[in-house]
Amino acid sequence: MVDDHRIVRKGLIELLNSTWDICGEAEDGTEAVEKVLELHPDLVIMDLVMPHITGTAATRAIRKLRPKTKIVFLSMHSSETVGELSMLAGADAYLTKGCSTELLKRTIAKLLDPLLADAATA
Repeated sequence: MVDDHRIVRKGLIELLNSTWDICGEAEDGTEAVEKVLELHPDLVIMDLVMPHITGTAATRAIRKLRPKTKIVFLSMHSSETVGELSMLAGADAYLTKGCSTELLKRTIAKLLDPLLADAATA
């Protein structure tokens, strides 16, 4: 879980921890890359705008180091251009922070195991 706002990270962890094991969190892109190398997560939820290095730069680094790790951008920015840029950086999915809990869980489930996508929102 990568977001420069602690309350957002903790809220997302609380929201998702009943369905998945959350192995770590980071407050910026640099720490995100370090944690991915240390913890080898299956999936990273990444904010876009953060200090030190951005979510897109961290995503490009993670793609080089651990290409099978799935990455979901979760951002306050909702423009189509931002979504396209996140996908060009290597994200597997792009959602806005205004999305529903069900959409977030369904997106994660599809990326981790397409057969589990419907079970995650039950």
